This record gives sequence, C-alpha cells and structure tokens, in this order.
Amino acid sequence: MSIWWSLHLRREAASVPLARRLLLGTMETAGVDREISYELAVALSEACANAVEHGTNERTDAYRVTACIDGDTCHVEVTDAGPGFPDTDTPDADASGTDASGTDTPAEHAPAEHAPAPAGAPFAPPPAPAPPVAEDGRGLRIIETLADHVRFHNRPNSGGAVVSFDKILKWRDDSLLKVS
Repeated sequence: MSIWWSLHLRREAASVPLARRLLLGTMETAGVDREISYELAVALSEACANAVEHGTNERTDAYRVTACIDGDTCHVEVTDAGPGFPDTDTPDADASGTDASGTDTPAEHAPAEHAPAPAGAPFAPPPAPAPPVAEDGRGLRIIETLADHVRFHNRPNSGGAVVSFDKILKWRDDSLLKVS
C-alpha cells in the first residue's frame, strides 16, 4: 500500500507548521519510527520555509508540497514559483548528463547525496555553507543531513525551485504499513 498527498499552500509562515503536522500525522498513522518521522518533519519544515521566503513571483503567491510513502521509502517534494536556484551553467556538466565535449558524465561522479536533475532542468549544485555567524542560510544543508537522497533543481520553462528528498523508513512494531 502507498500513501500520497499533495498540498497547495500560500506563501505564509503559518503554512510551514501545517505541512509539517500533516506529514507527522501521516507518519504516526502509518507506524513510522518517531525519530525518522521527526527528521522528515524538520527537513520538510526547512524546505517549506525556503519556499515561503524565496518562492514568489508576480503570477502566484503559492507553493506545493507533495509526499509519498511507497514501500520503505518516503519521498517529499517542495516546489515554488520563485526565481529558482542560481544559474549554474558550468563546462563540467549540463542537465542532459553530458559535459562540454559531449562525453557522458555518469551519475556516480556526482556527490553521493545528490541525484542528477531531471532532463531539461538546470542542475543546482549543493548549497554553499553559511558563514559561521550567519543567522540563516542553513536550511538546504539541514535537509542534506537529514535525508538519504536530495535533489535541488529548477522547474524547466515555468521557473521556480524544486527541493526533493527521500528517506528510508523504519517502522514501529505496531505499524500498519510495515514492509515485510
């Protein structure tokens, strides 16, 4: 059995705990280990906070959160309509998986925690670390630390950033969805 949900939320601070509580309620009902649930909730909160802070344009003031539990994996994706991640066209590799010379650049050459961006989506590199005295700028790094696989990319054609991450689930003994 799979559980899937999607929310379209206004870019308001109050939307962040709403998304987090829905995820935590789903995890609790399904029987996911509380520590794993908490880590997913913190990662989701960081992704939503980034969408609220950075994800606006003149067309819309909303963002989308989608979550899916399928088997022993939870996949979460937060998509906004803002300017997206900085343009990162580099001679090393493009989103098609080839470098400037046309040579394939296999995914195994990418950092382990980052999967390649979907075809046509500009690749967004891992975020730079925040300065030690900065009061913000750590959200994407927190997501990287808490999730098993993380992808940062821009939405092709329509603009906006996409932060998606996966986490392998552990189940409580009383779990309704425990994978055998």
